[in-house]
Amino acid sequence: MINYLTDFVLVLFYTIRDVLPILVVIIFFQLVVLKQPLPHLKKMLVGGLYVVLGLSIFLVGLEKALFPVGKIMATQLSDPSFIGATTAEFTNWQSYYWIYIFAASIGFSTTIAEPSLIAVAIKADEVSGGTINPWVLRITVAIGVAFALALGTFRIVTGTPLYIYIMLGYIIVIIQTFFAPKKLIALAYDSGGVTTSTVTVPIVAALGLGLSSAVPGRNPAIDGFGLIAFASLFPIITVLGYAQIITIKNKFIKNKIKKDEV
Repeated sequence: MINYLTDFVLVLFYTIRDVLPILVVIIFFQLVVLKQPLPHLKKMLVGGLYVVLGLSIFLVGLEKALFPVGKIMATQLSDPSFIGATTAEFTNWQSYYWIYIFAASIGFSTTIAEPSLIAVAIKADEVSGGTINPWVLRITVAIGVAFALALGTFRIVTGTPLYIYIMLGYIIVIIQTFFAPKKLIALAYDSGGVTTSTVTVPIVAALGLGLSSAVPGRNPAIDGFGLIAFASLFPIITVLGYAQIITIKNKFIKNKIKKDEV
């Protein structure tokens, strides 16, 4: 218990140190540049206290729970006794199918719970007048992350170069951008960015490092990273793809209505 309290106090100190520059910038611009008093000072102080305490508790939780869980799951799912592989089969990518299923499942569930994505989905619904369904957007992005993590763990198991996947992925994104509805392109790109936030990143990073440590011939420093890049890229593809499907569907309905009128 004492160790936990000591760790929390240290994290709290570092969090206050990291948040101070933000406060200095805000106060400087408010008092020196804008020359206006700080509005709702009491609420700002209480809110700032909540932010510091919340960040500290979250960071301690990452270190004590999420990082170990991701690493333990990756190690257990790739253990020879679990996958029932012989020495020869241990290097076969087909033996790790539970890893791919777990990566896809954890990618989908963490993305659905991602606060940043929820915020973007709500704002997209507001500015579009309800034409963009928040749940549809979140599920579309989550499918992209699920596929990304399954493919990313496959890359770690096989040891294939990361740049091949990233280059091919962005080529697909560039091609899609030319054909997708212009009003949804920016939203698709933002959807890729918000997936790599507070909930997803810790588990994904731990999963990659744990898996690369467990698979023979893999180096955590080289192969353990890259899953977050996958999680940022593939949601762009799925959202642009969803936008293209909706466009094709709407054109088909319009053409059908015109034929019926004729």
